[in-house]
Amino acid sequence: MWAFVLAGALGLAAGFLAGLFGVGGGILFVPTLTLVLGLSQIHAEASSLLAILPTVAVGALRQQHYGNIRWRSAGIIGLGSLGGVVGGVFLAESLSDELLRRLFGGLLLLVAAQVAWRARR
Repeated sequence: MWAFVLAGALGLAAGFLAGLFGVGGGILFVPTLTLVLGLSQIHAEASSLLAILPTVAVGALRQQHYGNIRWRSAGIIGLGSLGGVVGGVFLAESLSDELLRRLFGGLLLLVAAQVAWRARR
């Protein structure tokens, strides 16, 4: 029970900080899931991707209301991305948890450099 409350509180904090710094929430949420809740890297990344689905759905509905969605293009991109999803799953499952952590760490360094670069301007 407390794990769910803690995860929710950390998720809110990560979302707030992500919005403040202009980065994706997964950048903060994935390390939280691995360090605090003890999830494996692959499960933390999958949970982070799953958590963004409600935001995507609400955003799509709002943009549809404004008439900003090109359904044919969205369908083509959506169908094309299925191959990327399947390939990404096979790749992630073939890599060790340690290598996934290192790759994610490299991504964190790139995001930190981007935030620093934008702050410099």
